[in-house]
Amino acid sequence: MADSIMSKAATMEIPINSNGDTGSLPEDDSLEQDLQQVMVSGPNLNETSIVSGGYGGPAGGIIPTSSIKGRAGPLYIRMKSRGANLPNSQSCGSRLAHHTEQHPGSTNHNTNSSEEVTRGVAVEKLDSVKKWGINTYKCTKQMFSERFGRGSRTVDLELEAQIDVLRDTKSKYENILRLATALTSHFQSMVQTQQALGDTFTDLSQKSPELQDEFGYNAETQKLLCKNGESLLGAINFFVSSVDTLVNKTMEDTLMTIKLYENARLEFDAYRSDLEELSLGPRDAAAMVRIEMAQHEYQVHRDKYERLRSDVTIKLKFLEENKVKVMHKQLLLFHNAISAYFAGNQQQLEQTLIQFNVKLKPPGSDKPSWLEEQ
Repeated sequence: MADSIMSKAATMEIPINSNGDTGSLPEDDSLEQDLQQVMVSGPNLNETSIVSGGYGGPAGGIIPTSSIKGRAGPLYIRMKSRGANLPNSQSCGSRLAHHTEQHPGSTNHNTNSSEEVTRGVAVEKLDSVKKWGINTYKCTKQMFSERFGRGSRTVDLELEAQIDVLRDTKSKYENILRLATALTSHFQSMVQTQQALGDTFTDLSQKSPELQDEFGYNAETQKLLCKNGESLLGAINFFVSSVDTLVNKTMEDTLMTIKLYENARLEFDAYRSDLEELSLGPRDAAAMVRIEMAQHEYQVHRDKYERLRSDVTIKLKFLEENKVKVMHKQLLLFHNAISAYFAGNQQQLEQTLIQFNVKLKPPGSDKPSWLEEQ
């Protein structure tokens, strides 16, 4: 009881004026008498009134009590809101513990939700690994069965023949690309040699008056051959670039689709064989459930197989049309450029480059600039 009275007396508020000075307050001995009287009698809680209005009101957060004998004005006792000023921390802790006991789910809600999310992700990963393992096992079993002649496979004879032709064509075009690239490298070395030889003839024509005409003729011939060689190099480089795009991009894209088609065919045959084995077994309740699941998986992989087979058929058709169109243009360019160069027909060579829209690179464009070298 004495501790409670002391805590209330310790929170007594002394009113001050607007300048921060104490107003018409009694002397210190009067204040001490008031404190002693409060300690003896104590405040009457029945006479306590709470003033509402918050911080905007005239006495927001202040609890006025009844007048105490021996003092003219009323006392104001302010309730401290900071935990550091509480006289008895055990009562506050007990209230917090009581609130926690009343609402136990509020503290564990976030923990439970995070655990559920983690558990859900783990379950999804486990299911995906399980499905992958089952699918890999079935496909491996089907592949070995086909290889050792114990299993059957779905075959589209017309499509398989087109795929074999495409693979053979790609191999031959890769050989053309390799030889054309080698020709470009060798011919470029020859053009550089001709250019160096022409420069040497020009220098000797100026330093050898007795052979000036002979060196001059040879210098002009080598410079003309070098110029025509650069034109032919432009045509060959254009040919190599087009064939490279056809082989390593267009054909490769079609072969990637074919690879997906072959994998889908293997999966389809694996689930088809599994369904056939289950159909030959007993027909009890558990077996019927497995047959229904196998039928569903069979239908899913059949749809995938049919879709990819259609994609391969369409891509093979467009690839053949594109190959004929591209190679017709490139082979004509290669023939006309080579013929004009070795015939010494500079005008026809230039017309060939204009006809096929071949743009020559300026000399030294392949070398990095001085800024890039820095």
